[in-house]
Amino acid sequence: MLDRYLWGEVSRISPEAPVPVFRVKKRSEICGGAGNVVSNLAGLECEVAVIGVCGKDEQGKRLLRLVDGKRIESHILLDRSRPTITKTRIVSMGQQLIRLDDEEVSPLNPDLSKNVLKLVEEVCTNCEGVILSDYGKGLLQTRGLAQSIIEIAQTRKIPVMVDPKGTDWERYKGATCITPNTKEIEYLVGERMADDEKLIQVMRQVLSKYGLSWLLVTRGSLGMCLIGRAEDPIFIPALAREVYDVSGAGDTVISTLTAGAAAGLPLPQAAELANLAAGVVVGKVGTQPINTLELKASVAMGKGNSIGSYAHKVTSLSAAAVQVQAWRGNGEKIVFTNGCFDLLHPGHIHLLHQAKELGDRLVVGLNSDASVRRLKGETRPILSERDRASIVGSLDSVDLVVVFEEDTPDRLIRTLKPDILVKGSDYGLDQVVGREIVESYGGKVHLVNLVKGQSTTDIANRIIEAHGLVNNH
Repeated sequence: MLDRYLWGEVSRISPEAPVPVFRVKKRSEICGGAGNVVSNLAGLECEVAVIGVCGKDEQGKRLLRLVDGKRIESHILLDRSRPTITKTRIVSMGQQLIRLDDEEVSPLNPDLSKNVLKLVEEVCTNCEGVILSDYGKGLLQTRGLAQSIIEIAQTRKIPVMVDPKGTDWERYKGATCITPNTKEIEYLVGERMADDEKLIQVMRQVLSKYGLSWLLVTRGSLGMCLIGRAEDPIFIPALAREVYDVSGAGDTVISTLTAGAAAGLPLPQAAELANLAAGVVVGKVGTQPINTLELKASVAMGKGNSIGSYAHKVTSLSAAAVQVQAWRGNGEKIVFTNGCFDLLHPGHIHLLHQAKELGDRLVVGLNSDASVRRLKGETRPILSERDRASIVGSLDSVDLVVVFEEDTPDRLIRTLKPDILVKGSDYGLDQVVGREIVESYGGKVHLVNLVKGQSTTDIANRIIEAHGLVNNH
């Protein structure tokens, strides 16, 4: 599916009818549906093959361009008989006002169905996990298709995870694990899950009826419940975090669960990892995937490492773009600065605090480890990008941290279009990378006075000297 966002504001009522007038300020598009599962897997650094169907139309062309990327092997078939499913969300002041769906729901024709199975057989010769991402739009409702895919995977001993839709679970028989939410399991059995005891009873019945190895029920603020054929139920509590948007959380769960299982984790551990990932993405605006850096930071939090509790601030550029647009829709001013921030010191903190004072939201571009090595030599950075990102994200003045691989933050600045670009006063205005970009759309560049005698190199040298004195002593 193609997910479109129209960002803007409502400030008056139409003279034609008593309806609000929405003024569009910006448009954006991302992969929706199974494309969001693909984005999550790619964000977790998995090699992904995606098999699906879209329309042979302009929206389909745009979707194919979005799916095309590093780590993604695309096998999307074109169907002239249907439009590309497109969901358009209208967002004002960070709130979704309405969603417009353009779709035609029907099973695949026999030729397309055969081509899908042929692709599955080819791809399954070299994979460690299969996800059936069912949105009830036709593909997996095609007679016998889901069962045929499960049988192909079973023959090769490949785990099959299913994100289900509707009440016809016969097509999922024999899957490794199905991941419904509470409403979906209630809809399936026609009963309300009044308490944990009832939930466990129903889950065991479902496991047996459909020949599943595991069943994972996601329960929103109550977390998750996982049961295996011969296993006691495992209740996994939800992370205590502010929830902005639950869109796409199920995609993140099944992506992380499958990635963990494919990497050899026992399913209970993979489920705990999926729970951490879901806790990160619900703290974002809109449908946004997880990435490895965010998940590592969240795992650190789970182990009692307090810097990991800022995982939701450490995000990808695409996710940051959506969040920044939401802030901008609220009328907030965006400030951007960048650097290596290796061994955070008072000079860094002064610069970041001063930068935040210039606007409402501060986004920090952080050089990756490889980028720092190219700029400062093989002995740097002292701290890894994960640690540096978590430490910078722990500051109240910082709202987002985006790690970038390039030597300069040009791509970040072009994408985010900050209102104010901040650098230290050791730079001249003509030396600030991105100045021309920011000024081209009316933004400003601001130089912050530095704290004298503060640098990572000086700190590192003092540590070396002190160590040398200890050794000599």
